[in-house]
Amino acid sequence: MRKKPIKFTPLDAVIIGVGILCVGLFIWRVEATMDYKWRWNVLVQYLLRFDADAGRWVPGLVTEGLLTTIRLAAWTMVFATLLGMIMGLARTAKGLFPRMVGRTYVELIRNTPPLVLIFIFYFFLADHLMTALGVDDFIRSSPLWFQNLLPHVAAPVPRISNFLAALLTMAVYEGAFITEHVRAGIQSIERGQHEAAYALGLTRWQQMRHVILPQAFSRIVPPLAGQFISTIKDTAIVSVISVQELTFQGLELMAATYMTFEIMITVTVLYLMLTLTCSALARKLELRLRNNL
Repeated sequence: MRKKPIKFTPLDAVIIGVGILCVGLFIWRVEATMDYKWRWNVLVQYLLRFDADAGRWVPGLVTEGLLTTIRLAAWTMVFATLLGMIMGLARTAKGLFPRMVGRTYVELIRNTPPLVLIFIFYFFLADHLMTALGVDDFIRSSPLWFQNLLPHVAAPVPRISNFLAALLTMAVYEGAFITEHVRAGIQSIERGQHEAAYALGLTRWQQMRHVILPQAFSRIVPPLAGQFISTIKDTAIVSVISVQELTFQGLELMAATYMTFEIMITVTVLYLMLTLTCSALARKLELRLRNNL
């Protein structure tokens, strides 16, 4: 498909001018009415700082929060996709019971406020589940190399329980939406494909594995990419259970330094950089899948 050339119109110039004017007005209002002193130079140490003990540059608190957000969103998508695939297949099954289980899960989770879900899972389910499974004892008794690996792929050992509780909650919440993506993808396959697979003598599972799911996959991937972007933004909710992701670190720094605007602007820009990058990658993936059809 040939791309249309991008034209810069007078309307674009007006929109950019209005945007610059709004930013200038915001800065003027902050300085004139609140007597606010900007301290951008102080913010640098919270992005990157030199650790004298380690003898090297290490991420600051804001950057650590950003990395935790990325790790939490990535793991959430892994488990939410697995859960969504299982429930999506249940939603399209022939049996009444699996369809009822899938629909109950989707309707229950999707129609409950995410903040309420966070507290329910954290205080009533995840906390007791982690204790019953002995997760803390298992991690503390695990080999040293495994404990050293945890901060890079999840969270430091003292904060792993909160991270796993947040991960469980987010996976269940996002899984409800992915379930509907999977259901829609499977049901979008033409009826003739099912009938042709059945005529070849394939079982139900063989039909799904060899005929339906490969075709549905290309239709599910674009909404999954969009769901990943949504997951990145949704991770801000878990700041209420003290998971030290980007929003939590931003709020903590605001309370400690009173650099309200610098911190919030930086946090917003980091979220935008993350989501816009994922959006661009999702767009490329969607175009590639469309060209391969």
